[in-house]
Amino acid sequence: HAHPDDESSKGAGATARYAAEGYEVLVVSCTGGERGSVLNPHYGREVEELEPMRLVREVEMRHAAQALGVQHRWLGFVDSGLPEGDPLPPLPDGCFASLPLEEASRPLVEIIREFRPHVVTTYDPSGGYPHPDHIMCHTVSMEAFTAAGDPERYVGTGEPWAPSKLYYNHDFSIARVRTMHDAMVSAGIESPYASWVANHEARAEEGAEPERAVTTRIAVSEYFPQRDDALRAHATQIDPEGFFFAIPRDLEAQVWPVEEYELALSNVPTVLPETDLFAGINPESLAAAGAYIDVAAAAGQSESDAAAAEDDPFGSASHAPATPGVAIDVPT
Repeated sequence: HAHPDDESSKGAGATARYAAEGYEVLVVSCTGGERGSVLNPHYGREVEELEPMRLVREVEMRHAAQALGVQHRWLGFVDSGLPEGDPLPPLPDGCFASLPLEEASRPLVEIIREFRPHVVTTYDPSGGYPHPDHIMCHTVSMEAFTAAGDPERYVGTGEPWAPSKLYYNHDFSIARVRTMHDAMVSAGIESPYASWVANHEARAEEGAEPERAVTTRIAVSEYFPQRDDALRAHATQIDPEGFFFAIPRDLEAQVWPVEEYELALSNVPTVLPETDLFAGINPESLAAAGAYIDVAAAAGQSESDAAAAEDDPFGSASHAPATPGVAIDVPT
């Protein structure tokens, strides 16, 4: 993830679930979040200098990792901040997003070769939103994922290891936002999501690109408490009376009990849609693993398929995705 707190707002239910089920889960933070502002109006004080903010957020991240039950590592880079203005100002010297790709990717390659994960999650090419660290996190994740298994690349960072699958987080899809908004309105609860829905509808009328496809939904409602504890651990960033806690948890569990992902790269066969990030990973598939394939291209999902999935994200009371099964075969 780009900053401490991103791991708690994106995919936290799934990481808590897999950790509780006995999987080894490692969260990697690219930066220390030094250039973040205090966003919680109840925090009680300002933290204006980079090093004090880094130290505060280091403690917050430790508590969030404990809440989720996961391991944690830092890449050690400096937060780039969110540039504002027209034109945008240059990035600060030496910040994460300004670094050469190999310099920024090298420590993540080393971590992958040491930890040896089968699954990696990151952001899509947009970064989820246009923060330079989120976009750089995507770029570095892709580079490290594809390079870690190549013995000729990043020599001196450990024995090669090729993870099997890479996913993009999709925790803030318009389908989720609209579903929670409609549920709150129907329940007579003031919704903070109205502007999101309106902005999406306006962009759609202007011909904006459709949202990326969702291939995988993980049931996580049982782990909402761990996710929420992790969010609250980031006290400088998260208002405990704010946006993230607006929808009652029993209502959220009823209408949106999942976290969404897009399978982007895989070297093992699987069938879409999935309900498990580890689907298709077994001793036989690992032994036969071939080159990575672009899953979106192989699946051939059309814009109409994506729109249908957005309109009916679960398709049944059991919350099974509505899109038809697509077999992803990986040539060896």
